[in-house]
Amino acid sequence: MKNLRNKSITMERRIAIKQLALASGGVLGLPAWANAWTRTSIQSSHSILAPTEAALLAELIDTLIPASDTPGAKAVGVPDFVQKMIADCYEPPVQQQVKDGLNAVDVAARLRFGQSFSTCTVSQRTDVLKTIEMAPEATLKSFFGLIKTLTIQGFTTSEYVMTNFLNYNMIPGHYYGCVPAPTTTR
Repeated sequence: MKNLRNKSITMERRIAIKQLALASGGVLGLPAWANAWTRTSIQSSHSILAPTEAALLAELIDTLIPASDTPGAKAVGVPDFVQKMIADCYEPPVQQQVKDGLNAVDVAARLRFGQSFSTCTVSQRTDVLKTIEMAPEATLKSFFGLIKTLTIQGFTTSEYVMTNFLNYNMIPGHYYGCVPAPTTTR
């Protein structure tokens, strides 16, 4: 009985160490450009989306976080961020799901309003996205969830938001070399 218990503890420890190693590797594998990114840091040599699909993605992202008194997601370059994330961090089946989802968004706009998603008004676009979000197909919901999540991540980690709203400092604790030292008396 004692041997079984010791063996069980050893197995649990091995599983825990294995999971810890995998988690550590996952953190190390996160691209450095994904935190406080700039437009130049996400330039991609290849794109998985055709120009029309990329334009549709940009309009979809602009609908999710539109410009107001601050720049919207499209203005700070989130569509480029989302494309780079999809191209570099997701497997081909997910990349195809994004392409199919973009096509479904455009088809839904054409069926509902008789025009492409890009030419719809803001309220029409919002209506189309609500329809996609509530769709019974799991792939459409998954597509919309992925794009929404990446849009929020891209916007909140953009250089504009990080520097203007979150007071992000890439290297905290500035070094001041010539500072007068206080004198003490004994």
